[in-house]
Amino acid sequence: MKKIQKNTQKLALTGKIRKGFRLYVSLVLCMGLLFSLSLTASAATNDPLVVVNNLSTFIFGIIRAIGMILLGFGIVQIGLSLKSHDPSQRANGFMTLAGGVIITFAKEILTLITGG
Repeated sequence: MKKIQKNTQKLALTGKIRKGFRLYVSLVLCMGLLFSLSLTASAATNDPLVVVNNLSTFIFGIIRAIGMILLGFGIVQIGLSLKSHDPSQRANGFMTLAGGVIITFAKEILTLITGG
């Protein structure tokens, strides 16, 4: 059986796109490191309420990081839709952006609703 050799070529990226992509990737990595390393470590005490509060703070920190990722993805979607003039992609981008804002500020929204 003969082997078929396929010739593939990389797409050439222009200077502005390459710089923008590098900036975006470095920003996402910095934000990820910031959120993953900024969680406070608290020693467990004999009070179970303190342990539950620490767990709640940790979980809401993870939820906030996911919300920030969705915010970034929504902004990228909106930018791509403006470039390609695609209204459905623009609507999806705004919905992702709105969802990211709600997820990012979930703890503050719950605090406002419960009045605590």
